Amino acid sequence: MPDLPVPRLSVLGVRHHGPGSARAVRDELNRIRPDLVLVEGPPEADGLVALAADPGMRPPVALLAYVPGEPSRAAFWPFAEFSPEWQAIAYAARAGVEARFCDLPAAHSLALDADPVRRDPIGELARAAGYDDPERWWEDLVEHRGEAGTLDVVAEAMRAVREGHIAEGAEARREAYMRRTLRNAAREGFARIAVVCGAWHLPALSPPVLTLPALPASVPSSPVPSPPTLPSPGGRARRSGPPAGRGPDTPDGPGRAPSPAEDERLLRGLPRVRVEMTWVPWTHGRLAAGAGYGAGVAAPGWYEHLFTAPDHPVERWLARAAAILREEDLPVSSAHVIEAVRLAEALAALRGRPLAGLSEVTEAVRAVLCGGDELPVELVRRRMVVGERLGRVPDATPMVPLRRDLRDEQRRLRMKPEAMAGEHDLDLRRPLDLGRSRLLHRLALLDVPWGTPRRARSKGTFKESWSLEWRPELDVALIEAAAWGITVEAAASARVRDLLAGGAGLPELSALVERCLLAHLPDALAYVLGRIEDRAALDGEVRHLMGALPALVRARRYGDVRGTEGLGSVTESMLARICAGLSPALTGLDEDAAREMAALMDGVHTAAGLMGSGRWLATLAGIARRDDLPGLLDGRIVRILFDAEALEDDVAARMARSMSPGNPPARSAAWMEGFLSGGGLLLVHDSRLLATVDAWLTGLSPEAFVDVLPLLRRTFGAFPAPERRMIGGRIRSGAAPRPGSPGGDEGADYDDGLAAGAVRTVRDILGRGTGGRP
Repeated sequence: MPDLPVPRLSVLGVRHHGPGSARAVRDELNRIRPDLVLVEGPPEADGLVALAADPGMRPPVALLAYVPGEPSRAAFWPFAEFSPEWQAIAYAARAGVEARFCDLPAAHSLALDADPVRRDPIGELARAAGYDDPERWWEDLVEHRGEAGTLDVVAEAMRAVREGHIAEGAEARREAYMRRTLRNAAREGFARIAVVCGAWHLPALSPPVLTLPALPASVPSSPVPSPPTLPSPGGRARRSGPPAGRGPDTPDGPGRAPSPAEDERLLRGLPRVRVEMTWVPWTHGRLAAGAGYGAGVAAPGWYEHLFTAPDHPVERWLARAAAILREEDLPVSSAHVIEAVRLAEALAALRGRPLAGLSEVTEAVRAVLCGGDELPVELVRRRMVVGERLGRVPDATPMVPLRRDLRDEQRRLRMKPEAMAGEHDLDLRRPLDLGRSRLLHRLALLDVPWGTPRRARSKGTFKESWSLEWRPELDVALIEAAAWGITVEAAASARVRDLLAGGAGLPELSALVERCLLAHLPDALAYVLGRIEDRAALDGEVRHLMGALPALVRARRYGDVRGTEGLGSVTESMLARICAGLSPALTGLDEDAAREMAALMDGVHTAAGLMGSGRWLATLAGIARRDDLPGLLDGRIVRILFDAEALEDDVAARMARSMSPGNPPARSAAWMEGFLSGGGLLLVHDSRLLATVDAWLTGLSPEAFVDVLPLLRRTFGAFPAPERRMIGGRIRSGAAPRPGSPGGDEGADYDDGLAAGAVRTVRDILGRGTGGRP
């Protein structure tokens, strides 16, 4: 077999997402003009490389690999504009040459259980150089030195930190696969091959470690330049790298390059799974080291600035910071920017740095532009240091049908995904906003939380407020949700049916009805309502019915706005069953059960008010005659009837009986808690009730007072502070007369004749007519 021509191999070791490395890779590729570019990444994505040249592709983006049917098993490979790997792919697209990925396939990496522990070579080198901040060391050594020699400096640094290191486990398999890819490329006859990989892997791929088959052993694959000098903390220059004729240590021992057979043995029998690949939008925030991506950088916005503005980076950065602060109506002038530049340069000179870095410009922003206020500094950090950019992928990108349908819905509803959380108020009377609301609720059912509901500024039922933030993980959630259908509506409906497969109870079913109405899923709604009717007919537990009714009645409120059918027949039937079974359900309850029942009663009372039914109040009036109720429930029922003007006897007399010395103090305190849980203003405006409470409290023995103190704290502590102050003021001013005293006559507080006109007006406004209690 004739010898193949010797390919010219250039291994470009880089720092992932390093702007200095990105500029150097771009310039070096333009110089050497390779006819094949190999990039660290999963080879399953080779068919997606061409999409990088599409005008619709805008970094930051990421390659997403996932296991069909198990989308939780997924991995990302992010790229920013300042990523050296992205610049290599962009060069290949411009030059019309082939680009491939050369790392271990995702089919193997996703099948392997253990994730290798990553070393931090940048941190190790920074500490060795006497720096406590790796980013600052990197800026001084690489970013501020210009493009010339950047790759040589990085290569020398990595050879130094990797000296004596033995690759094992996943790292050894990855490097073995990279070497296999290089050998296969050599067999294909490429004349000039460029490899762009993390600098950590450079010693494992560079000659003489790499042995290409069918090549004369005496001919090197590419010239090996002598390593440049690496500055040391003491200012002395030293040379690093392997001695002449000796490669770095390998798994088989120092000084010997792994053979192709050894690499094949290392790769033989690896587990694998079926994977699919696609491009997804990424964000600068997810590139940050704090976001959990191992190869991330702490300041992606700053690094993008260094890449896109190589001339006058400090001046341009501070001018942008000033513009952002002006948008927030902060007084920042051109003079501020000039002084900030001077301060940043002075700090860099004092610290012996070749150029002001992120720490210096941040201190200049804080001291000059923000006047020492940390809040605007945080605004600059969030918008500039980390950045708000969300990437974009072209329409030709492979997508699961559900993701494509969502993209179409986003365009139809004019809802552009954004990386930073934005507040959106929706008016459901407008068809566009109504469609947006339905889409967000459907995505919530699919566990794709693009939007988070917020408290609406308006109290009307036609208003909604959302906080929208698109995160890259949502693309994985969409892949997982794709199992339910090919459109968002169909998938949400199928998801509802799946939620019912576990035998949900009535409260869960009712909550699901509300969600179906909000998402406008008529088919799923009909299915859930059928399940509710079946379950309600069989469920004899009154508490379940009480827990389910409020959600159903709330859902009725959206009928006119959302175009959904009413739920009258279901809710009326449930309320009738609640009223029939409530009295027996209140017998023999302990304190915890009574507290739970009180909360359920409040919910049913609100629901019954929305329904306009008088059955509920008539039921409570009948129960109020009983004398065996727990104190908490007795007091709560009396308060509900009093507020509805349906109490048969005088409330002050009822309170006096409940707080008479014949009752245990604990029951009296529980009665007060139930009665006053509706608010404390009643004691401010009704002097007889305040007098009754005051007389009961002052009449307690010291021992009884200590016993009921926790209940009293819980009762009065729930009142807003202004209400507590008004009650205390009434007591101090003597406005709470003792029962039976002249001041205790309620009629002495106001004149019925003078108040009659105002009472009639208020009743007309409330729609209650003129009868009954004033």
